[in-house]
Amino acid sequence: MISQPLNRFARLPLFNAPTALEKLPRLSATLGRDIYIKRDDTTQFALGGNKVRKLEYLLADALQAGADTLITAGAIQSNHVRQTAAVAARLGLGCLALLENPIGTQDSNYLSNGNRLLLDLFDAQVELVANLDNAEQLLQEAAERLRSLGKKPYVVPIGGSNALGALGYVRAGLELAQQIEESSKTFAAVVLASGSAGTHSGLALALAECLPQLPVIGVTVSRPVATQLPKVQGLAERTAELLGVSLPAAFKVELWDDYFGPRYGEPNAGTLAAIKLLASQEGVLLDPVYTGKAFAGLLDGIAKGRFPGNDPLLFLHTGGSPALFAYHPA
Repeated sequence: MISQPLNRFARLPLFNAPTALEKLPRLSATLGRDIYIKRDDTTQFALGGNKVRKLEYLLADALQAGADTLITAGAIQSNHVRQTAAVAARLGLGCLALLENPIGTQDSNYLSNGNRLLLDLFDAQVELVANLDNAEQLLQEAAERLRSLGKKPYVVPIGGSNALGALGYVRAGLELAQQIEESSKTFAAVVLASGSAGTHSGLALALAECLPQLPVIGVTVSRPVATQLPKVQGLAERTAELLGVSLPAAFKVELWDDYFGPRYGEPNAGTLAAIKLLASQEGVLLDPVYTGKAFAGLLDGIAKGRFPGNDPLLFLHTGGSPALFAYHPA
């Protein structure tokens, strides 16, 4: 059982209760298919989102290592960087964020509002970089600079997505499996955004063990299947290795790459329509980078009959609503 080795890893609890599994009644009636949502957008830390689950494990490791500064990287509107900076503020640690502008915009809201505004409130130090194509090298160079100044840095990978961070979504997968069992529902699929791969890998690993017949479909937000699949597969393998278990026989990486265009960080018409639909029908806010694209995939999948049968669908909402104030997608 995955739960047994998982309990051996130190975790820094940053929120207290499981996130809710809720039905979306109005939208379900509109679509003619029951839709449920796992509300990881409501994790009780720094305006919510999935990254905090990974940070619970990464920050326990950082504290054990005696770190006094966190270093991470992402887009200017990165949800991960926002929550990392917030954790640093709570723990009295420094935070250095390397930020890129992936869409090349000079719009003042993108550059200074939304998640970027929150970094200033959390007192994070920001360095702008041309791009993060060589992110690992840039993070290690930043760490060396800080060490030369007598600091004890800890590098948090982009998205919190290494094997240790993915444990947060192994735990979330066990939590979700219990909620599904208690609901007495049989779901046709779980749909989520697939980006840096930690959320997808950890969740799929846990659900493959607990609910082996349940497909987990990742909607890519930045790259085609050919390059995203090895990221998810490889991270799942490393996470299983860290836990000292084998990948479950039912484990399978399923990806849809029809919805990430034109590029990472830039919403398309389907993204904007999905954001508007869920907000107007249910009062639930998606974001223009991750969940808007993933939910657009779910909606299109229903329209095109990509989900066999008529069992309900389950969407993992990973948060990101602060970015709405940077993009003005309405």
